[in-house]
Amino acid sequence: MKQNAGKNIALHLFGAAALAAIAIPCAAQEPSPSPSPSPTPPLYSAQTLSELKQLQQEALKSDYAYRQVAHLSNNIGPRLSGSAQAQKALDYVAAELKALGLEVQLEKIMVPHWVRGEETAALVEFPGMAENTTQKIVLCALGASVATRPEGLTAEVIVVRDFDELQALGKEKVAGKIVLFNYHFDKQMAAQSHAGDAYGQAVKYRAEAPTAAGRLGAAATLIRSVGGADYRLPHTGQTDYKNDAPKIPAAAVTAEDADLIAALAPQGTVKMRLVLTPQTLPDAPSYNVIGDIKGSEHPEQIIIVSGHLDSWDLGTGAIDDGAGVAVSMEVANLIQKLHLRPKRTIRVIAWMNEENGLAGGKAYAKDHEKEIANHFAALETDGGADHPLGINFATKPEGKTFFDPVAKILQSSGAGISNFTEHAGGADISPLTKLGVPGFSPIQDNRTYFNYHHTAADTLDKIVPRELAENAAVVAVTAYALANLEKPLPR
Repeated sequence: MKQNAGKNIALHLFGAAALAAIAIPCAAQEPSPSPSPSPTPPLYSAQTLSELKQLQQEALKSDYAYRQVAHLSNNIGPRLSGSAQAQKALDYVAAELKALGLEVQLEKIMVPHWVRGEETAALVEFPGMAENTTQKIVLCALGASVATRPEGLTAEVIVVRDFDELQALGKEKVAGKIVLFNYHFDKQMAAQSHAGDAYGQAVKYRAEAPTAAGRLGAAATLIRSVGGADYRLPHTGQTDYKNDAPKIPAAAVTAEDADLIAALAPQGTVKMRLVLTPQTLPDAPSYNVIGDIKGSEHPEQIIIVSGHLDSWDLGTGAIDDGAGVAVSMEVANLIQKLHLRPKRTIRVIAWMNEENGLAGGKAYAKDHEKEIANHFAALETDGGADHPLGINFATKPEGKTFFDPVAKILQSSGAGISNFTEHAGGADISPLTKLGVPGFSPIQDNRTYFNYHHTAADTLDKIVPRELAENAAVVAVTAYALANLEKPLPR
């Protein structure tokens, strides 16, 4: 028993020693606690967030933007590039930005100078017509269209839906005829808030139809107006002649007149007398208007806030794009009025020649090529003046988190959506976004925009002052947030 007891004690002592031997190395290998990670710096300071709320509230109370678009559309009127009204408008905006205290400069560009002339059409032969009568057709020349002879031309009209139907007819059936492309703008798509997609599908006929028909020997081209307008409103816009095809007169007929011709053509021969007398004059000097609020910490880094100053000549350019220019001016007005100091430079630009050449946007990108890396972001408002739902942004997808605090502020005015897209913003900033500059634009209710866009109905009464102010709030808050962001955007 004593021997067994001694053996047990020895085993006990050995076990304890062994455990100690094992425990000591383990204790030595135990990792030291890692230091606490340093907190992620905030995207916006508390002061910036407070100032963003001030901007939003002040924008919703201000009528400055509405007064500006009223002057541009009512007092100055249509502002087609090269016109006296375009020059008057740029002088006016430059003076207003100077009055706000901005550093203003005019950057010279050369712009196309196309002038609309007489534009009339009538059906002079069609099945069932009363003797010695004609049927009036309402139309407008497309931008850059060449003229008919002064006395006009008379030819048979053939109707196709699309390019495939045109090609199927072949040169024998097209040569010497007036070709009507009766492609319908999808109103149902527009009603579901996809008006931009509907426009994109139809607008290619405005750009490409004259060349396609000209290659087959057509005498002239007509397109069904690209938009949702009823009430016999023709819809203008630029066409795009190619160098390898003859230039033929080109016009847009109203939706109702397109339907009329399409109904008559299957019944027998339809002939039209068409008179178009536009002129393309030599390129004219013009300017982009640029006004800077210099940044307090990074003046070399630039946030562009912009709209285009030129407009088509049928209406008075209120929604396209007097509204965008006025909203951009309002951003400057609000920042100056509230005595805010953006860390980066906010640059207001009123672009010239978006509608029929994009000379302003192209020239700016070329002239500022060496400064592209310092262009922090570019915003453009060119989608009308209806209620905004939020902001479109084109950065890397991870950039979405940068705008969550901004969206939270804008929620109170119904504009809390932040939407990642590959292409954001208008045409004028596209030369910059192609070079990697992050692009932004308000998400706007566009369901009825194309009812008025490029028509005689683009007038001030289409703008609701409260909704214009909501757009100004979205753009001002977004621009100032970008100007005060604590770190660079992913690009």
